[in-house]
Amino acid sequence: MTTCEREYARANNQRAAQYTEMWIVGSPEDLAVMLHAAAQTGRLVYVSAPHQMGGDDTRHRRYLRLRSS
Repeated sequence: MTTCEREYARANNQRAAQYTEMWIVGSPEDLAVMLHAAAQTGRLVYVSAPHQMGGDDTRHRRYLRLRSS
């Protein structure tokens, strides 16, 4: 691995470490509160559309990407 390739790999790892990715599950009201809090702190980078859990479960799940620092 060349020096340039090592530096590129290290930069990619540092960029990846800047974010936390997670799925959150809950009622639409609970998710709205969580998303509002994340947006107010400036950490919210991306949020997916809500997906129903399926069956008789009325909860939804959403994918979030948050800034770590």
